Amino acid sequence: MLKLLLVLLVWSWTSSALIRVPLRRLRSIRTQLRADGVLEEFLKDHRPDMFNRRYAQCFPPGTPSLRLGRSSERVYNFMDAQYFGEISLGIPEQNFSVVLDTGSADLWVPSSYCVSQACALHRRFKAFESSSFHHDGRMFGIHYGSGHLLGVMGRDTLKIGGLTAINQEFGESVYEPGATFVLAKFDGVLGLGFPSLAEILGNPVFDNMMAQKIVDKPVFSFYLSRAAGGSSPDGELLLGGIDESLYNGPINWIPLTSKGYWQIKMDSVSVQGVSSFCPRGCQAIVDTGTSLIAGPTNDSFLLQQLIGATPTNIGEFLIDCSRVSSLPHVTFALGGVDYTLTAEHYVRREMLGDRELCFSGFQAVDIVTPEGPLWILGDVFLRRFYSVFDRGQERVGLAVAKQP
Repeated sequence: MLKLLLVLLVWSWTSSALIRVPLRRLRSIRTQLRADGVLEEFLKDHRPDMFNRRYAQCFPPGTPSLRLGRSSERVYNFMDAQYFGEISLGIPEQNFSVVLDTGSADLWVPSSYCVSQACALHRRFKAFESSSFHHDGRMFGIHYGSGHLLGVMGRDTLKIGGLTAINQEFGESVYEPGATFVLAKFDGVLGLGFPSLAEILGNPVFDNMMAQKIVDKPVFSFYLSRAAGGSSPDGELLLGGIDESLYNGPINWIPLTSKGYWQIKMDSVSVQGVSSFCPRGCQAIVDTGTSLIAGPTNDSFLLQQLIGATPTNIGEFLIDCSRVSSLPHVTFALGGVDYTLTAEHYVRREMLGDRELCFSGFQAVDIVTPEGPLWILGDVFLRRFYSVFDRGQERVGLAVAKQP
């Protein structure tokens, strides 16, 4: 009996340290606009790269309460992201849907004091209703390709997947201009990058969890399903560990080359094992907040040609759906292991009325760093491969994901 009791106690402690957060997948903002027949009209009034780039910087420059001497950070597109999870802030709990984004490090949600149309269409945080809220008073700002987000900072109790972190720094947005936020299905963003990416002072969410010792290990992992819809989650974020039932074969560990983004060295990119990009190696970031796979403009345009994709006047690259089965494989070499995507993995099939359209899962974006231009391995890549983010040993792990 004593032995059974000890086993139950160990099981209970271990279970509480592994936190599962179900993920939901929705149509991207670009897909919404296309389905509504207004994508081309929308892009006339907004810079096309609003879907491609996110700029983050302190706002307004020179404000004494903000961190000074910080240059802007460029991150790739969470505004077109598709996967989000549920969190709550405050006591009693106030619920929000957030993009779980390894390409940024801040947590923010709309404020009840927000004056923008976007906030009126989303759940808003009511600080005056939370008994555990602590006002900070400092401002923060994040600049986007077609506008910017302004807010104030605070601290409160955060709950995610049954786990509770106290005194979590976060932002309350009070101004969200532009139509993109209006169309977004999520309320805010929860960043899972390193503290050097953060604009909101204090510990990012996972750093706070590690400091409060509420996760079993300094590790979190993502599983993104290819199947959308239905009653079951479309993916899972596991805080504190790895779920061996969600992938096949061993995990390949790749050391980080920089601690801001989850940045790693990529050995090469090849098409059908012949045409190679960055043959002497280049840098890549593993980013759950990005829908597509992105690379430098010149490389991306050549890659589109090699897979038979043709550009449209709205920035999309179309593929003939009847040719998908004959398109070449694209392989990313990482840590000495080849990660191959077939056309079924990198072609996005969408219905427009009764017509099926096939879109390329690759996109051009130029992000220049001291280590060279970055590639971004977004959800098109991560749906194929289970991803592990290890803060303790500063590495990323990849294995072939199981799919239904």
